[in-house]
Amino acid sequence: MAATVRADESAVAPSGNGGTVTWTAEELAEVRERLTAEIDELNQEILKAESEIASGDVTDGAGDDQADAGARTYEREREIALTLNSRDLVAQNERAIARIDAGTYGVCESCHKPIGKERLQAFPRATLCVACKQREERR
Repeated sequence: MAATVRADESAVAPSGNGGTVTWTAEELAEVRERLTAEIDELNQEILKAESEIASGDVTDGAGDDQADAGARTYEREREIALTLNSRDLVAQNERAIARIDAGTYGVCESCHKPIGKERLQAFPRATLCVACKQREERR
């Protein structure tokens, strides 16, 4: 039995352990606020990293030895990887907000059963219940 959760109402869904998972409108608003704040922080980090990456491109490296050039290249690649990771987290947060808006927040995308409330409180971007996530990671 899939549960839907709307931002304008509380929702009750059966949990895997026989209890219920209840999300109130206030709790969903808190989750949305947390996700939005994290999006803002990540976007600031992305802008800072992009400006650092761009400013690193300006140096000509004249007179540098191979070790210096290698270290700069490593740092630049690391900054790019961190920026891409931050962009991925922004997308995950935006997807979680969209799920709140659509009324599907807290429902596993694989088995359509409720995701444990504790899991979502710890990791609000979760789209899979613990069992489905474990199954996915074993592949």
